[in-house]
Order: sequence, then structure tokens, then C-alpha cells
Amino acid sequence: MSPLCEFHLPLSPEELLKSGGVNQYVVQEVLSIRHLPAQLRAFQAAFRAQGPLAMLEHFDTIYSILHHFRSIDPGLKEDTLEFLIKVVSRHSQELPAVLDDKTLSLSDRNAHLNALKMNCYTLIRLLESFETMTSQTSLMDLDLGGKGKKARTKAAHGFDWEEERQPILQLLTQLLQLDIRHLWNHSVIEEEFVSLVTGCCYRLLENPTISHQKNRPVREAITHLLGVALTRYNHMLSATVKIIQMLQHFEHLAPVLVAAVSLWATDYGMKSIVGEIVREIGQKCPQELSRDPSGAKGFAAFLTELAERVPAILMSSMCILLDHLDGENYMMRNAVLAAMAEMVLQVLNGDQLEEAARDTRDQFLDTLQAHGHDVNSFVRSRVLQFFTRIVQQKALPLTRFQAVVALAVGRLADKSVLVCKNAIQLLASFLANNPFSCKLSDTDLAGPLQKETQKLQEMRAQRRTAAASAVLDPDEEWEAMLPELKSTLQQLLKLPQEEEEIAEHITNTETPEEVKGRIRQLLAKASYKQAIILTREAMGSFQESEPFSHIDPEESEETTFLNLLGIIFKGPAASTQQKTRSTGNVVPEQVAGQTVCKDKPKVSEPEESRESDELVKQEMLVQYLQDAYSFSRKITEAIGIISKMMYENTTSVVQEVIEFFVMVFQFGVPQALFGVRRMLPLIWSKEPGVREAVLNAYRQLYLSPKGDSARAKAQALIQNLSLLLVDASVGTIQCLEEILCEFVQKDELKPAVTQLLWERATEKVPCSPLERCSSVMLLGMMARGKPEIVGSNLDTLVSIGLDEKFPQDYRLAQQVCHAIANISDRRKPSLGKRHPPFRLPQEHRLFERLRETITKGFVHPDPLWIPFKEVAVTLIYQLAEGPEVLCAQILHSCAKQALEKLEEKSTSQEDPKETPVMLPTFLLMNLLSLAGDVALQQLVHLEQAVSGELCRRRVLQEEQEHKTKDPKGKNTSSETTMEEELGLVGATADDTEAELIRGICEMELLDGKQTLAAFVPLLLKVCNNPGLYSNPDLCAAASLALGKFCMISATFCDSQLRLLFTMLEKSSLPIVRSNLMVATGDLAIRFPNLVDPWTPHLYARLRDPAQQVRKTAGLVMTHLILKDMVKVKGQVSEMAVLLIDPEPQIAALAKNFFNELSHKGNAIYNLLPDIISRLSDPEAGVEEVPFHIIMRQLLSYITKDKQTESLVEKLCQRFRTARTERQHRDLAYCVSQLPLTERGLRRMLDSFDCFGDKLSDESVFSAFLSVVGKLRRGAKPEGKAIIDEFEQKLRAFHTRGLDGIEELEIGQGGSQRAPSARKQSTVSRYQPLASAVSDDDFVTPEPRRATRRHPNNQQRVSKKKPKVVFSSDESSEEELSAEMTEDETPKKTTPIRRASTRRHRS
Repeated sequence: MSPLCEFHLPLSPEELLKSGGVNQYVVQEVLSIRHLPAQLRAFQAAFRAQGPLAMLEHFDTIYSILHHFRSIDPGLKEDTLEFLIKVVSRHSQELPAVLDDKTLSLSDRNAHLNALKMNCYTLIRLLESFETMTSQTSLMDLDLGGKGKKARTKAAHGFDWEEERQPILQLLTQLLQLDIRHLWNHSVIEEEFVSLVTGCCYRLLENPTISHQKNRPVREAITHLLGVALTRYNHMLSATVKIIQMLQHFEHLAPVLVAAVSLWATDYGMKSIVGEIVREIGQKCPQELSRDPSGAKGFAAFLTELAERVPAILMSSMCILLDHLDGENYMMRNAVLAAMAEMVLQVLNGDQLEEAARDTRDQFLDTLQAHGHDVNSFVRSRVLQFFTRIVQQKALPLTRFQAVVALAVGRLADKSVLVCKNAIQLLASFLANNPFSCKLSDTDLAGPLQKETQKLQEMRAQRRTAAASAVLDPDEEWEAMLPELKSTLQQLLKLPQEEEEIAEHITNTETPEEVKGRIRQLLAKASYKQAIILTREAMGSFQESEPFSHIDPEESEETTFLNLLGIIFKGPAASTQQKTRSTGNVVPEQVAGQTVCKDKPKVSEPEESRESDELVKQEMLVQYLQDAYSFSRKITEAIGIISKMMYENTTSVVQEVIEFFVMVFQFGVPQALFGVRRMLPLIWSKEPGVREAVLNAYRQLYLSPKGDSARAKAQALIQNLSLLLVDASVGTIQCLEEILCEFVQKDELKPAVTQLLWERATEKVPCSPLERCSSVMLLGMMARGKPEIVGSNLDTLVSIGLDEKFPQDYRLAQQVCHAIANISDRRKPSLGKRHPPFRLPQEHRLFERLRETITKGFVHPDPLWIPFKEVAVTLIYQLAEGPEVLCAQILHSCAKQALEKLEEKSTSQEDPKETPVMLPTFLLMNLLSLAGDVALQQLVHLEQAVSGELCRRRVLQEEQEHKTKDPKGKNTSSETTMEEELGLVGATADDTEAELIRGICEMELLDGKQTLAAFVPLLLKVCNNPGLYSNPDLCAAASLALGKFCMISATFCDSQLRLLFTMLEKSSLPIVRSNLMVATGDLAIRFPNLVDPWTPHLYARLRDPAQQVRKTAGLVMTHLILKDMVKVKGQVSEMAVLLIDPEPQIAALAKNFFNELSHKGNAIYNLLPDIISRLSDPEAGVEEVPFHIIMRQLLSYITKDKQTESLVEKLCQRFRTARTERQHRDLAYCVSQLPLTERGLRRMLDSFDCFGDKLSDESVFSAFLSVVGKLRRGAKPEGKAIIDEFEQKLRAFHTRGLDGIEELEIGQGGSQRAPSARKQSTVSRYQPLASAVSDDDFVTPEPRRATRRHPNNQQRVSKKKPKVVFSSDESSEEELSAEMTEDETPKKTTPIRRASTRRHRS
């Protein structure tokens, strides 16, 4: 290379081949591949002789290697790289001496400069070539899979390139740290050289693997190299631009660049680069970012992480970013808010902040709170997360607690699941980090707050009194009040009628002095109107007394009043004329505290200061209690909302709710127990995560109590569990039993707990009867997990609850029976069981005591005897051998006692003809109830225990026969054949056994020879004559017993169904209707074909006036419909009406029903047209607002596009047949609630003629406009045209319709009535829907003919339903009968064919 030539850094390698300007270096020849190894060796030899300057002569060799890089041998590439590293390293070692040489000639300086540029250029080009090849190889590896990747990389390059990058970067950093600018003219380094070195850094950063942990050394080397370029070579502007570009195009780079920028800002002192980058991001147009989501994502990630690392440096640039808070891109909003949150946490935290910093913090917190209501749910959830961190790190000022808690409580109602979840987490953080108390009961806080507030008011009053006696003198006070007094006086003089409103009267006994005192007090209290009116009264009443007599007639009325009031207020000293008068001897204390007592000693300054401090302390205490009370009230409010979220579909929300209630309970909030109980049913959840969350919650709350010893812990645990049992429902107890069973099976309950429970049960430890009862309950629950807990102490339990004593504790006896029942498996025996079920002999002491307790209690009117007897009968059938014998004995014994009582009554009466002998009501009730229980348990025993035992014995017999026929083993195929045969035989045998059991139930159980049959006439007598037997408890027991008897036999059931449904409809007792609803529901499952014609009467109970009946009906119909036991018809609209029931539990039940129904294929979709028709019917439907609530819920289940499109079409067609404007509005509302797509809109356009003429109605038009609004939100550009077309058409028809209406109003006033009359007549042709609840279906109401003549009567009847009053003095048997006549019984029976879905043609 000529010494005069200059090497120019090219933009592309090809530029070096072209002839440039004067003295510009040009590559002479690109060598062929075969010559390259020899030329490289020649270069190496020259390097050993000349050093780094050898590059000047051999540049073409390296250029040729770079030119043929893809084609040459990997070994040659590796040798070249290794050699170039040596050359540059040697040059960097020699350069310090060269740069320090003052005698260096211009030619030598140029030679070193050219060599430096050539060396760096070739090394960096080689680095980039290797990097490009590695990137391509890694892309191939993604296709081939990850295995052997490192080996393939090494095979491709001959070495591991990833390990070579860091030394090269460190070498370049070392080179740049030298003062190499002196090699250039005027010591100004050329921009191209800096770009060359930094460009390779950015090229390396573009590789997606750079963010991997293994490449951390390379990242650090790049950061340091760029840091040197920034500090020494003015690279700031280029770096800023490059970073912005890379953030827009490479998602992986945000964390890498954050680490680099934060290092430059801290270690390299380049804080200004943060401001430059943020300025560039801030100047980006928000609209542009909304169109570039990848760029916005990169910027957002960069800002978020940068704020975490260097919040103090970023804070000065925050004002530039505020515009993005109003932008459309939610990620940028999140990033700016995250930066604010980090600054509050890391910079603006603590009590020692300056005023400016405090203002900034408040502004940031205001912004965060405002975005808690952001339109985007991701922003709202992030804001709640930020506040959660702020609260956890105690960075939230106390003054903001209430506002942020209110925000969290408000967000609990958010539509987004994510927001709700984060709101719950925030409230939990508030609880865990609250500065008030570890126990947050608003009831406990209310007392101290009231007490301390009263104390503060007293202190303030004392302070005011003390101050008033030592402050202003009367003249100063008078001057202060004069302006306001003047204006009030002028107002009163202008409007004298105001005086009448505020009357101030003077009594006859009052003296002038007393009136003056009253006027002074009124003036002191600033009650100027009353003072002036009282003065006017005094002037009239005391004309002879001073000062009221001293009135100058020449003065104006206003001046007179002011002078007089001044004299009264300031006292006698105010008037020199009156100094000697008698009014001057008024005691200072009488002047309402307005004059100073001269001889009163002054309060010393230290004492005054102490009083002031005490007042401040008291004010702070009251404020603290007020904040704590408000916080507690907010948490209580939140509990009510969160408890409703416990049954959401989203598992994560449910888990959050459970954790929240655990925390609330630990903080002693009284309402928390409600939530802890409410979570119990979740133990049956199909989601393992939810079930485990419930178990963990109860572990935390109950299995880890505080206590010094194992016994103390056991005592606390039992006490806490006993609290849960107080007033607990049967469902709650079952759930708790499941949880305890789980704990017992996993040995999580310590032996000390069981020991203490037995001690309490046996009264070895003193305890109340209720505590004893709860101990037995808990033992019974634990026996579900380990039956030996009770089984080994059976005699002890019998003696605890069933011992001979009077009066008998039936509650305890009932719980003992429950506990004993858990020692056996209550399920139907499976075929796999070879052992007979666990049973006790009839002579066992348990059954002896049960029989005696039942029979002895039978003659005593104890309300607890009935539930005990029910459990006892169940236990006998569950555990006894031959239970029917024992129960028959009990029935005989009780019936005998009843007869004896009857005989006693008859013998005690002197004249039996006068009045019939009456049996005590409770005895009849007990007898019927007992008979009903035995009947039902006998049925269960036959169908489960007897059937299961027959099956078990048959299987054993078949196995025995098989063994005797073929004692030797057979091959596998013959065994399979045998099993198949056995299976077929078994199925046939099962049918035979089932027929046998059915035959016993049908033919024998209620046969005249059987014990149960003896009770049927008595039972029917009571049920058929509610007038004679009017006692509510007796009616309830009899109706329930009848339902149980009907379960036995289809024949008996069929004969009594009419009576059952008559009682279900007509009984005036809600408890009877509720009981019979359950009974008829069970009958619908057992005898579906018999009950099917009566289904409308079951649906009718959903509109029962009694809340209890509606709830029961809802539960029963839910089970029947979901189990496909009744046909789901349009009457399911009655279930829909329950969605708006005033009782929250019933509404929740209905919602749960539709949730479950929505999982059954297209059930809701198929039912919707009928439901809409019935509910919008003007004569039998619901009001408009409730209709909207119901349909909003039901239409939310329509999610499939095909269903939506079809439903849109159907609803649009309905507009043609709709008869009223209300129906038009209802249909339009339903359409607006559907999740429409473009195809759905096309269907709507096709059916436009159906509803176009209805668009003149504003509600219909608004509903369709809302459809347009929804469609626009997610519309694609190609779909916007059809949406615009639809909207234009809507507006055109709406306007046309309104114009038509106006024309009609103006020009056709007379003719308008004719069409309306015609329309009315058309409507009247439609018969109102027959209500299942109507009285026309029964005997009691009027004949049907009257109803037919007057169609509108039916509605009147259904609205005002006559009460059926059963009078006990009715004598006629026919009149007393509540049963329907034969012609009223539904004749059509529709069998339910669940096995086949084929339709039979007639």
C-alpha cells in the first residue's frame, strides 16, 4: 500500500473494489480460494516481521477470505479469526507508545491510522460473518430440534463461536479506551469508525439468543463497549436512535437494553441518555403506536423495567410521557402507570419528603386512582396490582386509605375476572398491612369511637369556655359582629314577614334583665335574627324599663336597633349616661361568658401548653378510631360482595375468595364466619384446585389453633368447630363432615382431639348440654373417615344418648344415632364384595334402647321426638338383622298406646254420645309420622339392602357352581367366554330380582294383612278432611306420610295422586305445600309416567306466594329437569321468573339451574323462543324491566355463532306476529343482547322488512343502534361497509316512521281510531294463556262454563286467588273433601321414553 493512500471505511464491501477518489485505497485483486491458505501464511510471516502494519500490504488476503467466507474451509476461518485477534491485540499494545511519541511523522501516523482502520474493519467483518452463519444455523436447529445443537454448531465452525465473541468485544473496548483520536487530523475521530465498532454491537444484540443466561458475559461486554463509545466518542444521538429502532423491531431486547441503559446512567454517569430515550418515546404519536402494537409493546416493557432500576433518574422525564396516558394503546398506559408506581415505592416513600416531592407523589397516586376506572380491563387490573405492592411496602399515605379501599370495593363488581381477582388481592393486602388493629370488628370499634369523640367534644367545649373568658373584650366582639348584624337587620326591616317564621316570645314572668340575658346569648351564638325579633318584643313589653325606654324618636329604626343591641351586648359600661343606673350591678358571670372576670387568676403558660397537647393527642386518637371504624365498615361491605363471588366459574377467582376469607377470619371481622361457612359446599367441587383450597383454608383456620399444650390446642380446635355447628343447616353439617373425614383419613387430627371429645361426651369434663351434643356430632363426623372411632365405643355411645332417664334429651339421642350410623357403609353393596354387610343382631342393646326410647317418647308432646324417631328408624333399618320385625313391634306398641289413651278418654267421659272422643293431636301426628318413616325405610331396605344381598348371594352361588363343575383352571379365552355368559345371566337375574322387589312393594306391603296397610285409612281420613284435622303440625306430618306411602306402590300412588296435587295447590299452609313439593318430586323420579300429566301443577308452585315453597319448588324442579325426569317445555319460563325473585337465595338457585342447563347441549337455545313468548305476553308475562334482567342472563348462554344467527332470524320473524308495542320492544332488546357477527348482521338485513316499520318506536330504534355500536368495536375493515349500510337503513326507516306518525297526527286525527279498533279486536281473538295455578282445574272453584263465557275472568281469578279456609265445624263429608272430582283428573298420560329417541308416527 502506498504511504500516501488512505483507507476509507466502506458502507458495503463492494465499494473497496471500485476506484474511488485520489489516494483512496482499492482492493487490487480478490484471490481464489485455493490461494488463500498460502497467502494467509505469507501474511502471518509478514506480521512476525513488521507487526500490525503488515496489514497494509496484506489487506487483500483478508478481504478475499471475507469474500469467500461461505465457501472456504472452517479451519481457515478459525485460523483467520485467531490471527486477526492477535494483530489487533498487538496493535492495541503498541499504540500507546505511538500516541505518546511527539516526534511521530505524518506518514507514520497515517500508516498506523490506516492499519487501525483495516485491522478493526476486517476483525468486525469477520465477527459479523460468523454471527450471521450462527444465526442461520440456530434457525435450522429450531426445525431439527434441540438435541445435539452444540455438537452441530461445533461441527459447522470447527469451534464454539459463542465463546469467542466476548474476547473480541473486550479487545475492541480496550482499543477504544486508548486516546486514538490523535491519529486523526485535528484529533477528531471520524463518525464512520465509531459506527463500525458500535454497529457490530447492535448486530450482536439482534440475535434472539442474546437474552439467554449463558450469553450474559457477551451482553456485559457489549454494554461496556457502547458505554466507552458514549463517554469518549459522542455516540449519544446515534445510540438513542438505534435503541428506539431496536425496541420497535426486536421484542427480546427490552430487558437487555434496560440493563445497558441503567448501567450507563449509573456507572458511566450518562444520566442524560435516559432523558433522550424517554423524550424520543414521549414524542411518538399515540395514534401511531396504536397501529404498531409490537413497537408499543417494546417501549412499554422498556419503560416498565427502566422504572424498576433507575426510578429517580426517570422521574425528571415523566412529564414527557404523560400524553401516552390519553393514548389508545393500553400497554403504554400500563407502562407509564408502572413507572409512577415504582417512583412512589422507591423514591417518593417515607414521612420526611419535601413539599414538592409530596405533591408529586400525590399527583402520581391521583393518576393511579383515576386509571382504576380505565376503559381497558388490563389497565384496571394492573393499577390494582400496583396498589397492592404499594400497600404491602407500606408506601400508601394514611390519608388515602379510605379512597383506595373504596376503589378496590368498587372494582369487585367489575366485568373482568382479572380485575375482580386483583381487587380481592388488594383488599387482602390492606387487611394484612392495616395500621389500625389486628382485630377489625366495627361493632367493637363503634363503642370506643363514640366514647372518645364525646371526650374530645367536652375538651373542646372546656377550651372554648376558657378561651371565651380570656379573649376579646365586648367592644372588639361587637365591632366584629356589626357588619353581619347590620345586613340581617336591613333584611328583616325590608321583609317583616320573616319575623313570623322565627317567633321569639316573652313570658309574663320574665324580667327585663332576663330578656337582656337572652338577647346577649343569642348575639353570642350569632343568632342575629332571633336577637332582633326578641329586642322588638322587649321594646313593646318593657317601655318603662331601661334600656328599652331610652329611644330617640329622631333616629332611624335601624340606628335605634343597633344602639339598643350595642348597649345590651357591651353591658352598662357602654353608655356613660347609664353608669350610675341599677343595671350596672350585673354580675360578670351573668353576661353569658362575654365579659372578663377581673379577679379570675390567669392560667399559667406551661399548663396551657399541656392542655393544648392533650387536645391534639385526643384529636389524633379520635381520627385514628374514625379511620379504623371506616376501614372496618368498608371491609365488611367488601365481605358481602366477595361472598357472592365464591361460586364463580373461574377457579382462580374462587381460590382468591377463599384465601381472602381466611385472612378476614384471622383478623376477627365478625362477618367472616359467614364466608367461612359459605365456602363449605365448595368441598364438593369438581375442580381439584378449589377443593384443595377449601381444605387448606380449614387447615389454616382450625387445625393450627394457639395453645401451650396439645390439650389446650385440642380444646381451642373443638371450640372453633363447635361454633360452626351453631344453627348450621343439614347441608353445612354434611360439608363439614366431608372435610373432617378427609383430615381423619390423612391423620391430621391429633389423638388429643378425639380423647377430649370422648371426655366431653361422657361428661368427664364439665360442659353444657349443647357442647356435649356438638362433641357427639364431631365424633360421628370423624367416624366417616375412621369407623373404629365409634365402633370400638358403641356401648359407651348408647349409654350416653339412649340411657334411661326422664325427660329424654332427644337432640343428643339423635346425634348419637347419626354417629353410630357412620360405622357402616350406607351405599348399595357392589358385586365385588364377597363379605356380607355389617349388621347387628336384633337382641343388641342398641335396638332395645332405641325401641324403648321411641315408644316411651311417643306419648309425650316433645317436638324433638319426631326428628329423633326418623333417625332411629333409619338406623334400625341400616344396622339390624330383620329390621322390619323391630319396626313392626315399635308400630304396634305405639298404636296400642294411642288406643289406650283413646279408651281412657272414652271411659272418663260420662256421656259419650254428646261429643265424639278426641285423641290428642300430637299423638295422631306422632303415629302418622312414625308410620310414614317406617314405610319409606322399608322401601329403601328392600330396594337397596335386600336387592344387594340377593345379588351378592347369587354371584357367590354362581362362582361356587363354576368351581364344582370345573375345578381345574382353563385357558384365558375360555375364561373370557365364561365371564361373558355370566354377565348375560347376571343381567337377566338382576331383572328377575328387581321384579321380585317390585312385586313385594306393589302386592304385599300395603296389602290388608300387613302392618303398614292398617294405617292407610287413618292417613287418608286426615288428609281428606283438612277442616276436621286443621292442626298445622298434624297436616304437615300427614301430608308427608302420604307422600312416603305413595312411594311404595304405583297402584296406591295412582289412586292418591289427585289428592296429593289438590293438597299441593289448595293447602293454606306453606309447610304442607313445601313438603308435598318434595314428595311429588320424588314420585316423579319413581313413577315418571304417572306424574307426567301433572307436570304443569309442579311448575305452578314456582309462583307460589310463600318464599319457602318457591325455594323448595325451585330445588325440586332443578333436579327433575337436569335429570331429564320431566319434559322441559315452555313452562320453564316459570324458572326464568325466579331469576328476579326478591329473595337472593331463590334468584341464585335459578341462576345455578340455568348455568347447569346451559351445559346440556342446545337446551337453552331450544327453549328461548318459548320463554320469550311467555314472558313478553301482555296478559301472563312479566314487566319490562324484569324481562330485561331475565333475558340478559339467558342470552348470555348463547355463544355459538350458528345459534346466534338462527336466533336472530327467528326473533326478526317474530316482529310480524307480535301484537303490542311492548312485544316489539322486548324482541328488539333480545336482539341487542346477542353476540352478533357479520353473518348474523347479514341475516338481520335479510329480515329487515320484518321490523323496519317498528323502528319509529324510540326504544326499538335504540336497541338496534346498540347492535351497530357493538359490531363496530371489533369490525374488520371489509365488514364496515355492511355495518354502515345497516345503520343508514335503520336511520332512514326511523325518520320515515316518525314523519308518518306526525302526518297521521296532523291530517288523520279522525280516521286514526278505526285501525286501532280493528287492531284491538284482533288482539282479543287470542285467548289468554291458561295458568297452571288457576283454580279452574279443581273442584272447589266455580264451574268452567262461567270462565269460558268471560275469558278475562281467568286473569282476575289468578290475580286475586280466594283462600280456601278449612273450618272445623263443617259436618258434611262431601264438603270437607279437598279432593278433585273424577272429571278433573288429567286423562292423558305421556310415557317418558329415555331409552329411545325415535319418534313413532301415528
